[in-house]
Amino acid sequence: MKRYIVAASLLFACSSAFAADKVCKLEIAGTDQMQFDKKELVVAPDCTSVELTLKHTGKLPAQAMGHNWVLTKTPDVAAVASDGLSAGLPKDYLKAGDTRVIAHTKVIGGGQTTSITFPTSKLTKGGAYTYFCSFPGHSTIMKGVLKF
Repeated sequence: MKRYIVAASLLFACSSAFAADKVCKLEIAGTDQMQFDKKELVVAPDCTSVELTLKHTGKLPAQAMGHNWVLTKTPDVAAVASDGLSAGLPKDYLKAGDTRVIAHTKVIGGGQTTSITFPTSKLTKGGAYTYFCSFPGHSTIMKGVLKF
């Protein structure tokens, strides 16, 4: 009987630990007109991780009108976009090892979808975060605010 009580206690403790994790799902789309369909994404304060799905609703290929989703602190947007130009499409227009990048998807073309998951432990509640597309010339237009 004691074995069953101990096993039940362990099972309950483990399920409680897993129940504490909350993955919040966000979706955003980019178009051939260099626009995201959302200017703001909100992450609930009880989320432990974020699963972001990016869909390219256009028809043009990644080489001509590729889009990705890059998250940085707001003051870092211009520098990260500028530094990524020389990285090229194979590296998603992001400088290798850039620690200012909190999370990012790969660059995709029309009709494609990609997803990433990142922990909210990389974010500070109330911090200033901007998401943008790092494809050359897109970051000044294709951007929005992430709130946590």
